[in-house]
Amino acid sequence: MALPPRPHPLSRSPLVERACGWLESAWAKGFATRPTIDPDQLFDKALKVAPAHGEQGLRMAEDVDDFRLRLYTLCESLQEQAKLNALGLAIAHGQLVRVIRQRLELGALWEDQPELANTPLAAPIVIVGQMRSGTTRIHRLLAADPQFAATRFCDSWHPVPRRPDTRPAWSALSLLFARRFDPWLDSIHPFGVTRPDEELGWLACALNHGTYEAQWRVPAFTAFSESRDPAPIYREFARILATDAHNHGNADQPRVLKVPQFAEDLPALLEEFPGARVVLTKRCDQQTAASAASLVANQMTIQSDDVDLDWIEQEMDRKIALRQDRMDAALATYSGPLAQVEFAALTHDWEAEVERIYSAIGVTLSPAARRAMQAEQSRASNSPHKSHSKQVENFANMEA
Repeated sequence: MALPPRPHPLSRSPLVERACGWLESAWAKGFATRPTIDPDQLFDKALKVAPAHGEQGLRMAEDVDDFRLRLYTLCESLQEQAKLNALGLAIAHGQLVRVIRQRLELGALWEDQPELANTPLAAPIVIVGQMRSGTTRIHRLLAADPQFAATRFCDSWHPVPRRPDTRPAWSALSLLFARRFDPWLDSIHPFGVTRPDEELGWLACALNHGTYEAQWRVPAFTAFSESRDPAPIYREFARILATDAHNHGNADQPRVLKVPQFAEDLPALLEEFPGARVVLTKRCDQQTAASAASLVANQMTIQSDDVDLDWIEQEMDRKIALRQDRMDAALATYSGPLAQVEFAALTHDWEAEVERIYSAIGVTLSPAARRAMQAEQSRASNSPHKSHSKQVENFANMEA
């Protein structure tokens, strides 16, 4: 399906304006209550449908305190800095209530079935690199290999196992609404309800800042998070991964993990998974920054009527430098298997690059894996995502 023109990074669907008008009218007339982002009220709302004892679960006191502090800091930054419109306020409220509810439900599940969070796991393969540097392409190629496991999109954003499993249906509904409000969504990152996808939802579930700084202007929360030890985040991440692997019966298969936030938090991730093999992606910083700014602008302009594109571009430059410094420091002391992949080389000859990756991390590339990757590459060649590079190129020409 052809995408509508995206003439500017801050372009948005007319449906956003209409939805903001509907919401403001409904709140003003008393048909609905204006949502809150007060952290105590958010917690109280989640507690109406999830057990209070789930806040503890198997978690250390430090992990419980970390989540509460992150929630309070994020809510304060949202209230003071994000300049949310009506739709943004409704989305923020819904996201945070869902995250708290999932946190409580997971804790209660682990308290009842501790073996889930303690499931022994095969050492994962970690794809790490800057946002927009080819991590998704590498991730989906490796995830196609039947000897590896990968995380479904629906399980990333709905990590609590269900019987029957209604998570694909809920994710399909979420994507339906998201695509209506953002017609360029799949050009920026192609989605599929049960397709392999990044574990961003698991980090968001522990209130890591990566998800939130990409859709809201919350610099105080970002600065707080960047200066804070992410160990509690990745302990929660490991518990969720173990639970997911137990649920799907694939704990003995290496999981291919990928979130751009790993670049910032690599020491904490490797501490949780000391046997991990690492695949590092590289791309020209200028191209990476332009593509990342396009993504963030697309997300922010839906939820705020006051978005500063210059600030976004400066923030992407800062984030790239920060993540590069942290990756370099982490890998300087890393002695495990490491493959490095250049974005341009991957584009030129992806099969040769995959062969080189497998050799570097000590894995056999089977004929079945090759066939599965060729099918994935064929699918990707028709993806709406291919249009994003053209969008970014048009934005650059417009500025010139």
